[in-house]
Amino acid sequence: MRVSVGIAVSMLVALSIGVSTFLVHSLWWTTARENSRMLAAEINSQIANTVRIEVGLTLRSAEAAWAAVRTIFIQDVIQTRQADKREFVFLSQLQAQPNISWITFGWPNGDFFAAHRLGDSGLEMIEISDEIRNRMLRRDRYIFIPGDIQFEERSFTDTEYDPREHAWYSNFIGRNTPDWIEAHDLPTSDKTIYAFAGPIDVRRQRQGVLTVAIDTDRLSRFLGSLRPGEFGAAFILNADGKVIAVPDPDADEVTPARMGEGELYEVAKISGERLLGDPGGNVPGTLTTRAVFDDVPYAVALTPLGFYGWRVATVIPESAFLSGIDKNLVNLVYILMGVVVAATGLAIWLMRRVVANPLSRVAEDLSRIQRFDVEQVSRRPSRLKELNNLSAATANMAAGLSAFRKYVPTDLVRMLVAAGIKTQPGGEIKPISVLFCDVSGFTGLAEKHGPRIVELMEPFFSAASSTIERHDGTIDKFIGDAVMAFWGAPRENPNHAESACRAALELVEVVETSDLQHESDDALHVRIGLNSGEALVGNIGSEQRLNYTAIGDVVNVASRLEVVNKIYGSSILIGPETRREAGDAIIARELDTLVIAGRSEELVVFELIGMADDIGATPDWIGAYDTGLTHYRAGQFAEAVAAFAEADQMRGGDPVAKAMKAKAEDLIANPPSGAWRGVAIVDEK
Repeated sequence: MRVSVGIAVSMLVALSIGVSTFLVHSLWWTTARENSRMLAAEINSQIANTVRIEVGLTLRSAEAAWAAVRTIFIQDVIQTRQADKREFVFLSQLQAQPNISWITFGWPNGDFFAAHRLGDSGLEMIEISDEIRNRMLRRDRYIFIPGDIQFEERSFTDTEYDPREHAWYSNFIGRNTPDWIEAHDLPTSDKTIYAFAGPIDVRRQRQGVLTVAIDTDRLSRFLGSLRPGEFGAAFILNADGKVIAVPDPDADEVTPARMGEGELYEVAKISGERLLGDPGGNVPGTLTTRAVFDDVPYAVALTPLGFYGWRVATVIPESAFLSGIDKNLVNLVYILMGVVVAATGLAIWLMRRVVANPLSRVAEDLSRIQRFDVEQVSRRPSRLKELNNLSAATANMAAGLSAFRKYVPTDLVRMLVAAGIKTQPGGEIKPISVLFCDVSGFTGLAEKHGPRIVELMEPFFSAASSTIERHDGTIDKFIGDAVMAFWGAPRENPNHAESACRAALELVEVVETSDLQHESDDALHVRIGLNSGEALVGNIGSEQRLNYTAIGDVVNVASRLEVVNKIYGSSILIGPETRREAGDAIIARELDTLVIAGRSEELVVFELIGMADDIGATPDWIGAYDTGLTHYRAGQFAEAVAAFAEADQMRGGDPVAKAMKAKAEDLIANPPSGAWRGVAIVDEK
């Protein structure tokens, strides 16, 4: 008795209770998570406001210090070249503004002066000018003592630093207003700083460029004092999403912030790259995301600070909010599992037995049909009407396809499906080797046997097909008594030339050992042309009818080489690219240089003798033939005749050597007119 799918599905209604319970729980869980996100957003807002205020104070203090020093200069209270008074002014600003790290001044002649804070322990004065010996960099270090500073040491170092070559100077010496700039190139430091820079004019004369700079390590110290939640942290990111300040209470101008430490840093770094690395994703306002690092989820918010595209990133583990919720969730899940497990087990067993297993077997049959393994498809009865009908339809489809197997190259279809090649016109350039095989004397044989020739040739075509497929070749088509095949498509084969050579040698052996005979009752022979190179391979034709084939010069040359065998009495001729690709795997001799029909270029042709692993060393008669060919090309025809005769004798009968000997004898009798090039012209197609 068979039942419908509807009855089978109705058996699963028992699961609806468990599903409904799960949905209610999911709603509760979603609400709890939303509340936790709201709490995280509130913490982020507080942290962002605190950081925004601190950054604003730092920036305003730098701008105020710049304005104060500028006023002192332009009011001519002191001159920019008055070293002792200038040092006092710069020093007083650093002492008054603890968030300022640098105050610098650059002159148009390349002189430079700076006051640089060295953490909480002291500072240094740096000067480069023509008045210092050999224009060296002079550094005076001071330490802080209660209520004052004390000189510690002076040092000199060689330097090539010139403020005019750096952006903080060159961008502002021609401007009239100050602005902020990112700088990386102050002397004695390779840190990235942010400087408020602008020109200084005294009595309408431009004196130079003054900068007041902040070090992001000072911001890292401030971030170290914050604690978003119990286990969170705050970071500052630049406009590109790069972390420029991290929580580190020990960071200052001397002690760099510990970048790259901890999971929270990695989460901030990954979130910044994801949200700000793409210019299209960097939108105004606060950006939020959920990041997972080492299987731990984090809530991340990136809030603009209103300066240089900076954002404060707060990173808080979700466990800081959800630990209690997670505990209740676990208890509830255990209860639900106890209630639902029995019904779930029964439903799974029933679904597998009645639906899943039969469907999987039908799916396997469809996969076999896709691969054209239709002989393995059979009808699979089922108690479900729909599945039983589906299996019957699948089996009938396989039987219908099986009837066309003799018309469709099954293995080719399998390869095309495996390679994902679509059934539409198109192709691509691929390196392949092409084989043309023709049976000599077929015309006379067909006249002798008439329609019976089809029956007589069937063993040859079957043997040729199995030989080509055994060596990973693709049969393109049968043309009368000829076979065209190629290697290297659709299945990739880096040794396509070697595989084609092995198949060609085996084809010759198959025909020679068959019972087929010429019209003169002599044994039949095959002529094979092989060539390698790049060809257009793909579905050639129209939307109504396609043929997976190869076209191009490499195919035409292979076809011509098959014909050239008739002239020389050879069995297998290969082109120069096939010889090069096959390399030491084959034994071949250079046969002649030709100009074949349809081509103007000269073509060096080789005869395939055998595989190196079957023959071993190169036979001596090939050396004798090579000697004859050398004499022949040099126009030494008498010596060529002798050498070709020797090769014929050493081999015990060599049709190619005989043919070349006859050509040389003819040239002795009828010497060539003009310059001798040793190139034969073949007009046969």
